Amino acid sequence: QQLSSSMPLLTIHNRQISWTLLLVLGYLVYLLLGAMVFQLLEKQAETHFRDQFQLEKLKFLQNYTCLNRQALEQFVQVLMEAWEKGVNPEGNSTNPSNWDFSNSFFFAGTVVTTIGYGNLSPSTVAGQIFCVFYALFGVPLNLAFLNQLGKVLNAHLITLERWVQKPGRAQVVQTLAVAFFLTTGTLLFLVFPPLVFSYVEGWSYGEGFYFTFITLSTIGFGDYVVGTNPNKHYIPVYRSLTAIWIVFGLAWLALVFNVGADLMEKFLQLKWHKPDLSLAEGPTTKLEDEPEQPRIHIPS
Repeated sequence: QQLSSSMPLLTIHNRQISWTLLLVLGYLVYLLLGAMVFQLLEKQAETHFRDQFQLEKLKFLQNYTCLNRQALEQFVQVLMEAWEKGVNPEGNSTNPSNWDFSNSFFFAGTVVTTIGYGNLSPSTVAGQIFCVFYALFGVPLNLAFLNQLGKVLNAHLITLERWVQKPGRAQVVQTLAVAFFLTTGTLLFLVFPPLVFSYVEGWSYGEGFYFTFITLSTIGFGDYVVGTNPNKHYIPVYRSLTAIWIVFGLAWLALVFNVGADLMEKFLQLKWHKPDLSLAEGPTTKLEDEPEQPRIHIPS
């Protein structure tokens, strides 16, 4: 009898292991597929750009014979180091500082949200040490803030459900509320912002949309960053307003990702696990045959 009662638990345990292995396998296959597609799309363009860059260096040396190849390579290295330190090689020393309050506020937001564009980073030892401890306490604080903000947004959806008593209507209201939430968020955080970035930064709409999603998903490559063009004059609060938009956009997109992950997991589990009626009836019958166990009362 003990063996028969342990069989359903053993079967469920085996199914959980199989589901985990399937998920790991699917995850690895997805990464391999992405690597193949990115290599196919980007490698040839990179090779072309690299060859073009070498030709431009040769033309530059031919036009300026006073320079040798070693001097040019050293100058290119200086440019790369300047870019890594957040100094744009274009323009001159009169360019606005990367560490004024607006830019510093924007940088602080990219630290606690773990976006980390990489175009700007502290160069002093004191700044680097402060950044470590600032992120150590700021990242959990940001997660708690986004979690609370997500609960507030989710509470509005639950409130709409309580307005209707009938289950059928509640389901309709819930569906409409979710559709309204997704549509409004998509317009506010994914559709309209690229229009603003295209106008201010001079990007195409596709580039603005790419920057928007890469930012709100906290991927943050750093190939596109707002407020870094030295040839443009930005209003002082431009990057600060962008940082505020990022915070609310992160909360919205995090909810969307969580809903998508739950739906994907439930869908895959339904496809992978088929209900076994015999196993489901076994434990139920056994519980009905056994006498009810007395409840334990814990005195307060």
